[in-house]
Amino acid sequence: MANPNALPIYVQIAEMLIREIAAGRLLEGERLPPERDMAKDLATSVGTLRKALADLTAKGYLDRVQGSGNYVRHPPEAAGVYAFLRIELADGGGLPTAEVLDVRRLPKPADFPEFGAAPEGHRFRRLRRLGGVPAALEEIWLDAGHADRIEAGDLSESLYLFYRERLGLWITRAEDRVGVGRVPDWRVPAFPPAPGSPCGFIERIARGQDGQPCEYSRTWFDPDKVRYISRLK
Repeated sequence: MANPNALPIYVQIAEMLIREIAAGRLLEGERLPPERDMAKDLATSVGTLRKALADLTAKGYLDRVQGSGNYVRHPPEAAGVYAFLRIELADGGGLPTAEVLDVRRLPKPADFPEFGAAPEGHRFRRLRRLGGVPAALEEIWLDAGHADRIEAGDLSESLYLFYRERLGLWITRAEDRVGVGRVPDWRVPAFPPAPGSPCGFIERIARGQDGQPCEYSRTWFDPDKVRYISRLK
């Protein structure tokens, strides 16, 4: 069954290639395979692939040379839908997808850091996969002042894209604190580590275009499959 939250195929292809470039698996100046070969390998049409390559070119990740091919560039600033996603498969990359587990509007827990002015938040729980591999559990709280009601079917696999396109909220910066946590008791069977077992843990405060905190999130990731990556340029 098709995932109703999935990004368009051309966006998925573009984001997969962006993460391959960021991980160093596609090198600066490297020529991509011929478009028909790439389309066949990716089980998509040449037209869809060309739309993805045009998106990459517009973002500065490709030089498209007429009659020669498509050549990889490494732009100084990440510009993909998942520019703020810092987890990757242990060997790099991995196209992100997300399965929504639960969406609720709830009072903000008293022990949470401050984010937004509303007393309630929209809580999203998701299973994050990278390249199809179950990689992390996510619990994201968005200040309820940005929307009265949000349903699971409203969401995109990229929450920040959903915020931007549907709520007019742009996430401009975020602070991550990385450490060790324990798998929460709401863990689903598809995520291999058992509840209560040690795992990688990320806390994030994200800020909107006004500079104010608007989102608080927690991510529990499988250290056997995933790494937190921060590249400095």
